[in-house]
Amino acid sequence: MAFKIYTKTGDSGKTSLFGGMRLPKDHIRIDSYGNVDELNSFIGLVRDGLLNGKDRNLLKEIQDRLFTIGANLASQPGKNMPTPDVKESDVALLENAIDEMNENLPALKSFILPGGHPTVSNCHIARCVCRRAERSVVALHHIEPVEDIILKYLNRLSDYLFVLGRKIAQDFGTEEIQWHPRKS
Repeated sequence: MAFKIYTKTGDSGKTSLFGGMRLPKDHIRIDSYGNVDELNSFIGLVRDGLLNGKDRNLLKEIQDRLFTIGANLASQPGKNMPTPDVKESDVALLENAIDEMNENLPALKSFILPGGHPTVSNCHIARCVCRRAERSVVALHHIEPVEDIILKYLNRLSDYLFVLGRKIAQDFGTEEIQWHPRKS
């Protein structure tokens, strides 16, 4: 017998968390892990556009961590459920990658406009989605506790994606598009 993907239990606009609690699909908790899921998809798109195996491998690791974050956010609060965890070493991995990439990039002297190459643009889209995911998780944290490490990881991930976009531009020989404000 084939597995059916549809359950029909969400037809009334509610969905279940791990643990059984049902919430409206527009609840900030659902929005939070939905934004993390969207981010994960965009990171997959960036990963598909890269040739460098080291960058691809780190993006795969990031996607794994985002699934972990999604599982934590999709779990019923207050119910002691075994969920995978995000660790300080995951944040350190991002920080080390940022530092390593920055060593080989020119100094940043102005704001950078997204663009120049499709993979660079996709990386900037992922960065923006990461910031949205972070904002929704912070909003959830105002209502229900979210582990500090999740907030920290998402914050650092957006920094990583910005620097990765710069590195990708350099790797593809694409000139970074600098923003120069219009003079009045």
